[in-house]
Amino acid sequence: MSYSYLVLGAGRQGTAAAYDLLRFGDAACVTVADADLARAERAAARLEHLTGCDRVVARRLDAGDPAAVRQAMAGQDVALSAVPYYFNLPLTFAAIESGVSFCDLGGNTDIVRQQHALDADAWEAGVRIVPDCGMGPGMGNTLAVYAMELLDRAEHVTIYDAGLPQQPEPPWNYLATFNIEGLINEYYDGMTVLRDGELAHLPCFTELETIHVPGVGFLEAFVLAGGVSTAPWTFHGRLETYELKVCRYPGTYGQLKAFSDLGLFNPEPVQVGGCAVRPRDLFQALFEPQVRREVMRDVCLIRVLARGIKDGQPAVAQVDLVDWYDETTGFTSMERTTGWHAAIVAAMLARGETPIGAVPLELAVPGGRFVEEARRRGFSITSQISFN
Repeated sequence: MSYSYLVLGAGRQGTAAAYDLLRFGDAACVTVADADLARAERAAARLEHLTGCDRVVARRLDAGDPAAVRQAMAGQDVALSAVPYYFNLPLTFAAIESGVSFCDLGGNTDIVRQQHALDADAWEAGVRIVPDCGMGPGMGNTLAVYAMELLDRAEHVTIYDAGLPQQPEPPWNYLATFNIEGLINEYYDGMTVLRDGELAHLPCFTELETIHVPGVGFLEAFVLAGGVSTAPWTFHGRLETYELKVCRYPGTYGQLKAFSDLGLFNPEPVQVGGCAVRPRDLFQALFEPQVRREVMRDVCLIRVLARGIKDGQPAVAQVDLVDWYDETTGFTSMERTTGWHAAIVAAMLARGETPIGAVPLELAVPGGRFVEEARRRGFSITSQISFN
C-alpha cells in the first residue's frame, strides 16, 4: 500500500524527512510545502536527484493561513510539520478537521501538552497525532523507551544528547544545525523532570557534569529547557527518575550561562535608547552568523542510561547512538536524526502502527520497533546491560 504525505517546511529537517519518506515510507507522493515557493522547488529538485524518483511535488503554503493549510491537507494521509513550533497547535487543529494524521518536530512542551489535550477530538476524527518528534526530545525519548524495554523493571532514566561540529572552532565550538529560534528557546526557563518519583522543575544551566563519548571526547553536560517533553508526566507513578542533559564541548557551559545571567535569552522587551528590544532577538542577530556554515560536518549523539531490575538483579541498560554527517547525500547528522525520526513516525502513522488519538510519543512508538527502522537506515545504535 502507498501513502500521500504533506511536509510543511522545506528547510533542512523538512527536506531530510521528505527524503526518508520517499525511500522508506511507501510514498505514492510527497508534497513539500513552504511559504517560499523557490525554496520548496529547490528541495524537490534535490530530492528527485537524490532518490531518482518523480514522486515529489513543490507547493507554496503559508503555515499561518488556516484555510490554505486545510486545502493542502485535503486528500493527504499524513502531514509532517517541520516549521517553527508556534505553528504546531493550529496545524494540529487543521489536521483533525481535515481527517489527516499529524506529527511535528515540537520544541515547546506547553504547546505539546495542549496538542495532547485534543485526544478526544483526534479519536472522533479517526486520526493519529504524535507531536514532538525529531532528535530531541523525540529520538532521545524513543531510545529511552527502548532502554526501558531491555529491563524487566526500569526505575531511573537519564538521557544525554548533543549535536556538535566534528571539528569545533573557537570561540563558540558550535554549529547551528537547526532553526535558531528553536535553539534559543532551549536556553530559557528550564525543564520539568522526575526526581524521587515527583515532578520537579530544573532551571537551565544547572547540574553541570562531564561525560566521555568514544570518538567524540569529553563533553560538558547540563540542563536546558524542554529536553524530555511530556515524558515526566507520562511516567509519573512508574519511574523514580526521568531526566535529560544536553552536551557541549568544554567551555561552552560558561559562555552560555554568562549570556543567560545577562538576560540575553529573555523574550520580554527591554528599553534601549528609547526603543523596545527583545534581548533574544539581539542575541540571535549577533550569534547566528557566527555559527552558520555552508557545509556543516557534524556529529549527533544520544546516550540513555536506564537503571532498574533485570532477571531479579539490579542492572543498567545503556543505549548509545553516534551519527555523523553523510558525505554521500550531504545531509547533516542533525538533519538525519531529526528529519528521519519524524519520518519514521509519520510512516508508522500512515500504516496504522500507532494508536488513534493524540498520544504522547513515548506511548505511541515502541522503542524496539523504532530501533528496527532506524537500523534499516544505517543508524548505529548499540545497547548493553550490566549488572551491579
